[in-house]
Amino acid sequence: MDKIKLTINGTEVLANNGDTVLTAAKNAGIEIPTLCHHESVKVFGACGICVVEAEGIPKLLRACSAKVSEGMVINTESERVIKARKVALELLMSDHTGDCVAPCSLNCPAGTDCQGYIKAIAEGNDNKAVEIIKEKLPLPASIGRVCPHPCESNCRRKLVEEPMSIAFLKYFAADNDMNSTNPFKPQVAESTGKTVAIIGGGPAGLTAAYFLSVKGHKVTVFDAMPKMGGMLRYGIPEYRLPKAVLDKEIEQIASLGVEMKNNVKIGKDITLADIRKDFDATLVAIGAWSSMSTRTKGEELEGVVGGIDFLRTVAEGEPMFIGDKVAVVGGGNTAMDACRSAVRLGAKEVYVIYRRTRAEMPAEDIEIKEAEEEGVVFRFLTNPAEVLGADGKVTGVKLQVMQLGEPDERGRRAPVPVEGEFVSLDLDSLIVAVGQKNDPTGFEDLPVTKWGTILADDKTGLTSLDGVFAVGDATNRGPSIAVRAIGEANEA
Repeated sequence: MDKIKLTINGTEVLANNGDTVLTAAKNAGIEIPTLCHHESVKVFGACGICVVEAEGIPKLLRACSAKVSEGMVINTESERVIKARKVALELLMSDHTGDCVAPCSLNCPAGTDCQGYIKAIAEGNDNKAVEIIKEKLPLPASIGRVCPHPCESNCRRKLVEEPMSIAFLKYFAADNDMNSTNPFKPQVAESTGKTVAIIGGGPAGLTAAYFLSVKGHKVTVFDAMPKMGGMLRYGIPEYRLPKAVLDKEIEQIASLGVEMKNNVKIGKDITLADIRKDFDATLVAIGAWSSMSTRTKGEELEGVVGGIDFLRTVAEGEPMFIGDKVAVVGGGNTAMDACRSAVRLGAKEVYVIYRRTRAEMPAEDIEIKEAEEEGVVFRFLTNPAEVLGADGKVTGVKLQVMQLGEPDERGRRAPVPVEGEFVSLDLDSLIVAVGQKNDPTGFEDLPVTKWGTILADDKTGLTSLDGVFAVGDATNRGPSIAVRAIGEANEA
């Protein structure tokens, strides 16, 4: 076969007649970057990255298609070539929809590797799936049951038919692994000799306890309630999260050497200052346990109860009179949990009062649908104007009829009263589920925002007190979903 002599980057090269410049360079050990044969750029026809400069030829050549010729002088690294490759890459990337990190993972506040653990589940390896999940989230069986799964809203499978059931797959794998003969247990590093106190045994506190223990630190969790779990235990009904499942996951965290102390109230049984003296670092993850008020006349009447207070009482199994006719004010998941719990307690008529329409309700659609199926009646575009009562007890509620006006700062149309239009409901009890806030008692030394939440660094959770961090519902932006608190705890 005839040989052709050419020069590439100052090096004399022999090539076969009919070879491309790309082949000739490769055979000579000279690398020319190329994506021409990669399936993902097939739609473009060619990548444009393998361009080279040849003396005497004004246009840049594509090394993948240009044939060698006798005496050809090629430069693969000239300024003009590098600039052209950069432009070609930018053009390729302009159609890039971003799977360097999957959209589902990017939209998960905890950053879980959704693709990774779903692949492991598909391969029948639930143990490996749980190992992947627990790189970011130590409560997969619990969170998989209750998370509103923002990951699924960005799942690219929805472009084909519908999103993957990422949350349910999470607890599917976790249940299987937890009930196996050899459930996943992380390797714990050697002891560092450092001690950390965590105040609050909810999802944020338990998450921090898990990851700190894995790193070899000695962790003690203090919680005011009789059992660990926080809002996962006391704010979410049994029908959504069986507490036996939560108990198993908490036991797994305790098995790493975490000491758990319940019925410890900061400011009463021990002070924050005492804890700071005894531990190298402190993480405050106290959650938001106080129900917010609607500031409606008559809200002080017997029979009016906050949504979180109601759910906590139900979770603890304490007796509570709610009567036959119950109304819940609010449109979030707490309101849905409250109205569906009222149905389970035997109420014959259960209403949800919401000042906007169903389209604006922040609650999960499945929760709304199931509430409707259970007989809950939704009174949209109404808002409490006055709680009615007699002898100090609730007898009903007067509702202001509303209509949607201009959009607010979040793009939601603001509800405005329809002047002079009211309706009334006869009630035995009224549950107010319009929001939550933290209780600052015992934490007065911590700086707060204008909303009364604890002020902490967004990235690290560090407060202005040396060695004291804070995360979760009690901080900065206030209450959110559990997986966001978990993500913050992991970062802190």
